[in-house]
Amino acid sequence: MHLLNNLTLWFQGFAESDWAIVVLALGAFSESIIFPVPPDPLLIPMGVLNPNAALWYAAVATVSSVLGAIAGHWLGKSFGKPLLEKFVSGKRIETAELIFNRYGVWAILVAAITPVPYKVFTILAGVLELNMKRFVLASIIGRSVRFMSLGVLLFLFGEEIRNFLDTGFQKSILLIACALIALFLLIWAFLRLRSKWGKSANA
Repeated sequence: MHLLNNLTLWFQGFAESDWAIVVLALGAFSESIIFPVPPDPLLIPMGVLNPNAALWYAAVATVSSVLGAIAGHWLGKSFGKPLLEKFVSGKRIETAELIFNRYGVWAILVAAITPVPYKVFTILAGVLELNMKRFVLASIIGRSVRFMSLGVLLFLFGEEIRNFLDTGFQKSILLIACALIALFLLIWAFLRLRSKWGKSANA
């Protein structure tokens, strides 16, 4: 944890540098594969320093993260579970695999939004050969919800909302993820019922 905290502080330190946007893109890309620190610790101070560019920063984080996820999927498909075992404990892999086998693409969506280690699921999606189109779609939706919501808040409120983002944002994003999943499930259930009603009416 001490090493992770130091790494996070080092990552945050680029917020005022001329290389901030490049480091953000590289950090977001690599976090989808191996880097243990999510883009948020850098995205937040960058947005606070320049709220007018917060949406642009969030878009960069989103696109870079999705590209990293695609790379993670490819690595998982090409090199299999032994690659994942080099970076993640066996227990975490087992847990992720159980979740993945049960929920499929929904697991990707939740991992893309929440603080759950996203890289485990991107590589595991490749190992288990999840359909690439569904994988990319779930990644785009999830990463957009996470980073663009941050960008909107920073654009609107800047420094005023920093304390909330540092302390309460993760809990809020979990609630948003739950609400989105509930919404998607309701839509899916409605479409299935409508399809059954249509077949009954035609019978």
